[in-house]
Amino acid sequence: MLQHYLSAADLPRAEAEALLQRAQTLKAEWNSGEHCRDSNGGLPLQGNTLALVFEKPSLRTRVAFEAGMTQLGGNGSYLSANDIDMGGRESVPDVARNLSRWVQAIAARVFKHATVETLARYATVPVINALSDLEHPCQALADMLTLYERHNHLAGLRLAYVGDGNNVCHSLMLLGATLGLDVAIACPADYRPDPNIITLAQQRATESGGQISLSSSPIEAVAGADAVYTDVWASMGQEHEAARRRPLFQPYQINADLLAHAQEHAVIMHCLPAHRGEEITTDMIDGPRSVVFDQAENRLHVQKALILTLLHK
Repeated sequence: MLQHYLSAADLPRAEAEALLQRAQTLKAEWNSGEHCRDSNGGLPLQGNTLALVFEKPSLRTRVAFEAGMTQLGGNGSYLSANDIDMGGRESVPDVARNLSRWVQAIAARVFKHATVETLARYATVPVINALSDLEHPCQALADMLTLYERHNHLAGLRLAYVGDGNNVCHSLMLLGATLGLDVAIACPADYRPDPNIITLAQQRATESGGQISLSSSPIEAVAGADAVYTDVWASMGQEHEAARRRPLFQPYQINADLLAHAQEHAVIMHCLPAHRGEEITTDMIDGPRSVVFDQAENRLHVQKALILTLLHK
């Protein structure tokens, strides 16, 4: 039974599929004007609070969690780095112990992955990784829901990721492998995913019938793909590396020439925010094959499903 969600690897295949199905149901209910109800006809998270502990700024993550809690009858309490200063004014274990006395769950958007692990170790309520330097597992859930909506299945799809082997790439590899996708990664040689993540993803792929492949060739990765995914070349906290990285990553830009190697029905994906004209051209992100804003919308519904699952509602 899922206790925390710190990594995309925390979900076995059956639980991941059930969570995505629940998210799809929640989305359909919301879009039809209905509200998710508990067995007594009330909103399921009435009286519940989610603490949003954010060391980094956010648009999608914060709003999707706050709106999701509101839609389910609960409340999101936003706490910035200025409010808490974890590890400075107050230790991470003490933050976890305090919050556990007041709220029913914690979502943490942090720099170091060790921070969410420490929160989970000392909290007596569920902890969600809302982004760390190692993973972005909520984003991966939204990505899988977006692909499922397009294809009505996930196993066997080829997902190409081109660019930096970063936290988004890690979670995509892990969840994609768990769900039986063929995940093809193309990165510059010095920017490949973490070796431990690669090993774990390959193990998951063996179990699911999926596949993980890595190369330095974006054309090789994109060939025959059902979806082509990228992210910024320098993530938050790496802005000082942007100028040095730009020429190395230029061949990995999603543009019309690269997309021509994918299948005709291939969709374009990006976790946002995007640096238009760098990792992706404007005509691609705004074009008819882009599902970028579907991904953003689906953050709301997968995060609702995740909170309900963690709180056994």
